[in-house]
Amino acid sequence: MTEVRVPYGDKEICVDIPKENLIGIIDPIPVEKRNEEHVVNESLRNPISHIEFSRFIKNGRILFIVNDADRPTPTKKILDAIWDKIKDTDFEFIVATGSHREPSREELEEIFGIDRFGEIGDRIHIHKSRDDEFEFLGKTSKGTEFLINKRVMEFDKLININSLEPHYFTGYTGGRKSFLPGSSSYKTIEQNHRFALDKNAITCKLENNPVHEDMTEAVSILEKKKSIFSINIVNDNNKDIYDSKSGDWRGSFLRAVKSCKKIYCVPIKERADIVITVAQRPLDKNLYQSQKALENGKMALKRDGYLILVSKCDNGIGPSEFYNLLEKSDIPEELFNEIKDNYKLGYHKAAKFIDLATWAKMCAITDLNDKIVRNCFMTPFKDLQDAIDNAIEEKGKDAKILMLRNGAVTVPLLS
Repeated sequence: MTEVRVPYGDKEICVDIPKENLIGIIDPIPVEKRNEEHVVNESLRNPISHIEFSRFIKNGRILFIVNDADRPTPTKKILDAIWDKIKDTDFEFIVATGSHREPSREELEEIFGIDRFGEIGDRIHIHKSRDDEFEFLGKTSKGTEFLINKRVMEFDKLININSLEPHYFTGYTGGRKSFLPGSSSYKTIEQNHRFALDKNAITCKLENNPVHEDMTEAVSILEKKKSIFSINIVNDNNKDIYDSKSGDWRGSFLRAVKSCKKIYCVPIKERADIVITVAQRPLDKNLYQSQKALENGKMALKRDGYLILVSKCDNGIGPSEFYNLLEKSDIPEELFNEIKDNYKLGYHKAAKFIDLATWAKMCAITDLNDKIVRNCFMTPFKDLQDAIDNAIEEKGKDAKILMLRNGAVTVPLLS
């Protein structure tokens, strides 16, 4: 037997997997440890297609656009690195929640740091996609009505702080996502995310990806009205800053994509009969975010294989629209028709669950109620060891097993 330690929330679960069955434990690719502050400041001094950061922040009101707690963006570290440069400027912050819930005070302290939050808390606005006032900037060629938070338009200069990870329908997070969905109206997000049903809206794909193209076009509209400076961070598997690309929002994003691929796109020699895929902090906080681990796990799995999700989901389901649809029926075909005919924001997530259910057998180890897990076409288990033993029994004693220890961001690619 091989003893394997599996992350679960802030703790670990120990399981035994037969040596003859375990063909690999997949982690993001290790990279050299770098001086984080040096990496950030070097990118600010040598930005891509832009004036350097110290010159950009001179004169005018500045709005910093930062991610919410559902993204592993090292916002606090970035602020620590640039604080001496910005502390005497006229600045405010907006937390780009997109359609996500409002972060708690504890999460805001996690984003900004306790001391920094205490210092600038009155200059932080939380984006609310349903309740804030919005300004219409125009339509994209795909028909998306680009309505952005009015507060964004009140500032002379915009600086978005972002991080990049593979994403299951936008290709990658980061860059343009600060604006759409991050600072857009619910209506705009819904119109954009309907393209997630397209066959080209998949992990690590940008070319011909309609969601990415639509977001990019929307930010191009905004760029004609506002000066934008982007800071795009790539973390390593230890959540330390590995790379930073700054400057022009489009160029810095595309350069950061190359570093992201280097770490998170991992070659595998063969697909497995059983894949254990783990959602780690912060993407394990709810089922909505944890689904990304299932999508990546599928890429390492043989058809009709057994997919085991490990995710604490201590904040529950997350945005509930996808679940409200899934609990209506246990017949996938009925739900697919509903999604196509009456798309609502969140239905793309339901479509992914349904597609997985027709492709593999799924089970889940979470803190969720068993009924919720079953409504998402997964079998609930309270004990990971039981789930593994059951999968081996079902797939046979020669079943091959792969584990994605950070499955929400690791993309296994068949070499």
